[in-house]
Amino acid sequence: MVTCYLRYVIDPFKLGEFEHYGKLWIPLVEKFGGQHHGYFLPSEGANNIALAMFTFPSLAAYEQYRTQSATDAECQAAFQYAEDTRCIISYERSFFRPVFS
Repeated sequence: MVTCYLRYVIDPFKLGEFEHYGKLWIPLVEKFGGQHHGYFLPSEGANNIALAMFTFPSLAAYEQYRTQSATDAECQAAFQYAEDTRCIISYERSFFRPVFS
């Protein structure tokens, strides 16, 4: 199991656009076999940082999702929405594995 953690620097004046972008991606990750844990928008503190996390059964399954999403029309439309609205300034992606008792 691998969890992808995304840290976004967003335009705080385009929070609504970013929220819409997140709502587009949740079902798309699930469409390709992932489990989305949601987007986390600024509340208190920094007004330009947002987070997202989703899990795939393995890094190989995540890579398959990346390959398939690159040619999927809905995914391409979501990428284009972010580009058109410029709600995302930058992002970083990290991967984690859970530890359970």
